[in-house]
Amino acid sequence: MTAKAKLFAVVAFAAFTSPAVAHHSFAMFDADKTISMSATVKELEWTNPHSWMHVTVVDEATGQPADWSFEMGSPGQLGSRGMKPDSVKPGDKIIVRAHPMKDGSHGGQYMSATFADGRPVAGSPRNANGPAEEAGK
Repeated sequence: MTAKAKLFAVVAFAAFTSPAVAHHSFAMFDADKTISMSATVKELEWTNPHSWMHVTVVDEATGQPADWSFEMGSPGQLGSRGMKPDSVKPGDKIIVRAHPMKDGSHGGQYMSATFADGRPVAGSPRNANGPAEEAGK
C-alpha cells in the first residue's frame, strides 16, 4: 500500500467515525415518564445537531415563572415531520409533552406540543396524546 493510499484510508476513517463518536446519549432523560405542561414559547433554536425549544412555565406551587428547555431532533428530522423554524413563535401558548430530566432540572426530551386551542404544533406525532404527569406541582 502506498503512502498516499494509507493517508487516504486514515482520513476516510476519521471522517466517517467522528460524527458517531461526537453524538451523545439520551440517558439523562427519564424515558419511563412523560410530563405535560402549559407554557409560553420563548425561542425555538433551529440548529444542528439538535434543535431546542425554550419556554416559560408558571410553577403551580409558587406562582413564579420558570424557564424550561427541551432538546429536539435535528432540523432535518423535524422538517421531515412537517415542522419549520416558524412553527412556533415567541409568545405562543402551548402544551408541551416531554420526557423529563432524570436529575429534576427544568428540561427534557421534546415529544410533542399542541397550541392552547388544541391544534397540534407542526411535526408533532399524531399519537402523542397518551397519559402524562403534570409538571410544576
